[in-house]
Amino acid sequence: MLEIRHLTKQYGEKTAVDDLTLTIRPGEIFGFIGPNGAGKTTTLKCCCGILQPDRGEVRVNGCSMRDDPLAAKRQLAYLPDDPALYGYMTGIQYLDFIADVFGVREAARAERVRVYGERFALTEALGQPISSYSHGMKQKLAILAALLHAPKLILMDEPFVGLDPLASHQLKQTMRAFCDAGGAIFFSTHVLEVAEKLCDQVAILRQGRLVRAGSMAEVRGDASLESVFLELEGVQDGH
Repeated sequence: MLEIRHLTKQYGEKTAVDDLTLTIRPGEIFGFIGPNGAGKTTTLKCCCGILQPDRGEVRVNGCSMRDDPLAAKRQLAYLPDDPALYGYMTGIQYLDFIADVFGVREAARAERVRVYGERFALTEALGQPISSYSHGMKQKLAILAALLHAPKLILMDEPFVGLDPLASHQLKQTMRAFCDAGGAIFFSTHVLEVAEKLCDQVAILRQGRLVRAGSMAEVRGDASLESVFLELEGVQDGH
């Protein structure tokens, strides 16, 4: 579903992502973890076409992000860590705008807004201006917008930040159902307990380079994901 091949991105003299190769397959929730500044957000932005890599290639369901970006972008949704929404719009106006961009038919968009609006307890707020939303409400609206055109791949950057426990629970269930239906999710997180329980595959990035990747069982071994992460960072538990 998502193929990242030898992805390299530099900012001046700094190499943010260094020769990264990963494959995210249909049905997989793939966790992407690493310390601040490891290159996770840069990778996700290259995968969705916001940034152009200096070297390497990204393909979404067989479509090259470099050679046919529109075809690739039609099949994905991107949820940034701080969604930039139009505050002057109401929630439903924003969702209609996104649905129009992706050519979602009226019946399909109405049903998806109904289902996901109820699931994330946002239905009553959809008539209000986005400028009046809390951070958590904006995050939930961005999640609805990401699901609206039924993408095959969802890229998420720290999707649980700002969500209350109930919304976090609903998002986890939604992510699992989305992938069980044949979709794929590639998401970054600092919440290692969530990654450990939710992910099928995981990759750990450090200073732009991949240091470990595989199934959760392979990466974790007999330890916790937190212990593995701290060990790779050179930190001992309790110190």
